[in-house]
Amino acid sequence: MAKLKHKLPRALGWLSVGLGLTELLGAKPLLRSLGLSRGHGLVRGYGVRELAAGVGLLGPARKRPWLWARVAGDVLDLATLGRGFREPGVRRGRLMAATGFVAGATLLDVYAAARA
Repeated sequence: MAKLKHKLPRALGWLSVGLGLTELLGAKPLLRSLGLSRGHGLVRGYGVRELAAGVGLLGPARKRPWLWARVAGDVLDLATLGRGFREPGVRRGRLMAATGFVAGATLLDVYAAARA
């Protein structure tokens, strides 16, 4: 269990980097895959946030603030995804899968932050 405590923040850091790059560089295709046509700038901003958290988690600084930053970002992501269900033409199954992924990541983030 002690190894997980130290490895999980690093793994979440790499997840943030990957997700951040995806959001920053592929906002339009990402939204299009969900059936959404608006919010490209917002998704790019979320990508910058994810990259910052990832770099913080991979660097030498204390991990706990960056883990809680991920939790706060997850809450924002979930709220944004929830709003997407009201959009016409949304691909509900894909949006549900994305929401499930973020909900799972939120649980991991809360666990890691509480253990840090």
